[in-house]
Amino acid sequence: MQRGFAAALGNWRTKEGPLARSLATAVREAVVDGRIPAGTRLPSERELARALELSRGTVVTALTRLRDDGWLHTRHGSGSVVRLPARLTERTTPWSLDRGGAGDADLDLTLAVTAAPHEAYLAALGRAVERSAALLVDSGVATAGLPRLRELLAERYTRSGLATRPEQILVTSGAQAALTLLVDRLHTDRRSPVVVESPTYPGALAILRRRRARLLPVPVTAAHGWDTERLAETVRANGPQLAYLIPDFHNPTGAHMTAPTRTAVAALAERHALTVVVDETMRDLDLRTPPGTEPHLSGARVIQIGSASKVLWSGLRIGWIRASADLVREVLRNPLQAQLSPPPLEQLIAAELLGEGDGGGDGLDAVLADRRARLRRQRDHLAGLLAGTGWTYTVPDGGLSLWLHLGEPTTATELAARAAGRGLAVSPGPLFAVDRASLAHHLRLPFTATRDVLTRAVALLTG
Repeated sequence: MQRGFAAALGNWRTKEGPLARSLATAVREAVVDGRIPAGTRLPSERELARALELSRGTVVTALTRLRDDGWLHTRHGSGSVVRLPARLTERTTPWSLDRGGAGDADLDLTLAVTAAPHEAYLAALGRAVERSAALLVDSGVATAGLPRLRELLAERYTRSGLATRPEQILVTSGAQAALTLLVDRLHTDRRSPVVVESPTYPGALAILRRRRARLLPVPVTAAHGWDTERLAETVRANGPQLAYLIPDFHNPTGAHMTAPTRTAVAALAERHALTVVVDETMRDLDLRTPPGTEPHLSGARVIQIGSASKVLWSGLRIGWIRASADLVREVLRNPLQAQLSPPPLEQLIAAELLGEGDGGGDGLDAVLADRRARLRRQRDHLAGLLAGTGWTYTVPDGGLSLWLHLGEPTTATELAARAAGRGLAVSPGPLFAVDRASLAHHLRLPFTATRDVLTRAVALLTG
């Protein structure tokens, strides 16, 4: 055990500074990297000193640092156990974003993502493992999804006012996988244009560009939402067969489609034989108090896609399509479907998180309430930091980011380049534009980071 522990620390002695500090840092990094699993019981101080060829005093100092910082839990007579500190497990922000993530950036605000709900996820993982025995005697071949997960997703739609049967659900490895399968099935005439919002989610743009689809942008703003007259005019003039919309806390503007607008869009789709793919990835991230009750954008020509990545964790690669049972069967025949289907164990974990065992979703409700409260505080903190900058924005009712208008003369690309030189990575507006050039004075700034990190980030942006 002592040799294994020492080997897991790597070449820590080469770092500058006192040995005790370097040792404590090496233990923290080994825990984060998974070389020393959380829950590992450490050797005694005397044994560690012997294995690491250090004085016992140096080892005691290092362990005291770790204990004071929450990385060790010591019980008298039972020794010390490695753990992740509460400041990492009890937050919505991925720890890696505080350490950089985009190139050489010290802070990465290019990703609007959350950390897993730590305790709830570990508990769901444990229950999923207990339920996995039956999976292991089956083939493991991709299907439309595990029956229990499809039932839970169908029940969630039905409870929120959109009656759904399990056979109308196809489980995928994320929302982008769902969109890929739908575009492959629905966009069969590559000469036919596709309606998208401007701005819109870059991942969706990438999928549509790969098919060399001609894109018809329709503006959406945080303050005024969707221009239904412009949308109707675009559909009448160009005859598209497919549209991709994000009505619930739109990415990146945060706009939220009103109930009358949803009705108008569904009617427009029916009138012009337009299939509308509705991305509901952000729907549960409603930061209003209490959350609103707007209906799903639905209708005979509307297909919903969703994902667990924004609400729960990006590492849980679970998405889904909600469509007619006939369309689900057609998509299942696509050879891509097997490649874009998540592993069975991930589906079991998702089912446990969505259903909380057999508790009907009470566990997910608690997770959502906690996430919303934290994100609401972080959103308001970021808005307060930006109040004196002269940049304009609408504080969104939900989602994960603010959409800033910088005004003249600074472009977002120039500001992002300056920020990168100071160690901050951010996403300028052209990334969200159909033409990759417009929206030059806009910037997306997620509020998924901790308040301390947001404070540092705004200082780097405005300094």
